[in-house]
Amino acid sequence: MNNPTWRKSTCSDGSGNDCVEAARLPGAVGLRDSKNPDAGHLTITPAAFAELLNRIQTGELDL
Repeated sequence: MNNPTWRKSTCSDGSGNDCVEAARLPGAVGLRDSKNPDAGHLTITPAAFAELLNRIQTGELDL
């Protein structure tokens, strides 16, 4: 997968601040700052991504 499809979070505020994008990678999930996509990305396992989403949705993380 040379060119992953990056999707912006629906929770991004639309003002150009706090923008996160995610992409499916082979066996992983990539996360990056949409304002600076050339800076690289974090790579986490699908299980870690699911846990992150769960913690955000339940309010465990103060965002």
